[in-house]
Amino acid sequence: MAAPRTSLTKNGQMTDDELAARTADAENLPTLFSRLGDDVMQLFNSQLALFKVEIKEEASAYARGITMIAIGAVIAVVGFALLNVAIAFAVSTLFAQANFSQPASYALGFVVTGAFYVLVGAIVVMLMKSRLGKQELVPQRTVAELRKDKQWLKNEL
Repeated sequence: MAAPRTSLTKNGQMTDDELAARTADAENLPTLFSRLGDDVMQLFNSQLALFKVEIKEEASAYARGITMIAIGAVIAVVGFALLNVAIAFAVSTLFAQANFSQPASYALGFVVTGAFYVLVGAIVVMLMKSRLGKQELVPQRTVAELRKDKQWLKNEL
């Protein structure tokens, strides 16, 4: 804002109109700062609201993923248990021809089958951990908006 030029009267004093204009400018300065403060607060409130929305979106995505993993795990455990028993009995028949006692061949069948399922389960867990690890926790849109606002404030001030 350019400073108004003042003209001096013959005795070196400002006229009443000039004095009133300068007083009005001085009164407007606090009003401008007040409006600037209000606008900055409104800006931060909108940024905070955006941040909350993004956090809720991320949390709901994680919750859905974890819920689906848990449901899948329960179903898989029941299926694996039944399948494990059937396969363990089938594998134990292979050991029956090796002249082991019946309890020993059953035990070996269950051990081999259990080891196989532990391996498969570990692979599934690692894959899901990797997929969840790729999910970003930083709200990108909020960060981008805050950077824009920071730059805007630097340019304005």
